[in-house]
Amino acid sequence: MKITICGKGGCGKSTVTTLLGKELAKKGQKVLIIDSDESNYGLHRQLGVELPRDFTEYFGGKDKAFKTMMTSGILEQMKLSAFAKKFFSETWTLEDIPEEYVEKKDGIMLMSGGKIRKANEGCACTMNSIIEQFITHLQLDEKETALLDMEAGVEHFGRGTDNGVDKVVMVVDPSYESLRLSKKIKNLAESIGKPVCYVLNKVTEENKDFMLDAIADQDAVAACIPLSQKISKAGLCGQELTERAPEVEELAEKLLR
Repeated sequence: MKITICGKGGCGKSTVTTLLGKELAKKGQKVLIIDSDESNYGLHRQLGVELPRDFTEYFGGKDKAFKTMMTSGILEQMKLSAFAKKFFSETWTLEDIPEEYVEKKDGIMLMSGGKIRKANEGCACTMNSIIEQFITHLQLDEKETALLDMEAGVEHFGRGTDNGVDKVVMVVDPSYESLRLSKKIKNLAESIGKPVCYVLNKVTEENKDFMLDAIADQDAVAACIPLSQKISKAGLCGQELTERAPEVEELAEKLLR
């Protein structure tokens, strides 16, 4: 199963991805988490691992990878590795991912498409195109799950990254922008035939009813995660998330059905 985790900036995508990944692993799933946000440097810390080497480097870096994807016949001309050829033309499995581009802990694998590391290095289009190819060709069995922690907003829908997933999970925080975005993401997901569900995050007794009333589809709400000072502090300090949320455990069960 392949799942997009999306939403506006600051809604808690990486937090929900981490908590959900850990619950799925506890349920016996082999979990691959794909860091698809080129500006986020907190996901790996929440998982308690080092930041993996940029997967884009496997193809020689952004410039070389861009030419590979855009130039006709370049695969043979550049004599790329067998894995690179397989990446662009064949289906493959988690075992095919080179070890040097993955960090592992407690049944979870983390890989990163790439990060913006310096000014004027260009856009993240190449890194996102690689992730789009990756998820399209990836084959998983019933005991394997891939979670894509997306960049903020809806650009990933425009790039076609979500075409290769099975489900879309939107994280919604208590803000006007996030609640309004829930309708946009619902429409985008449905337009490509992907079921969407919502995870309301940072929920309190004061805002819960308002959020439920304002969400695009109440029936699609899969979990309401309460505001947690322990989780918030861990995220603020860049520490591993060790707290469990019953609501996320229930979410994992729903997604596996």
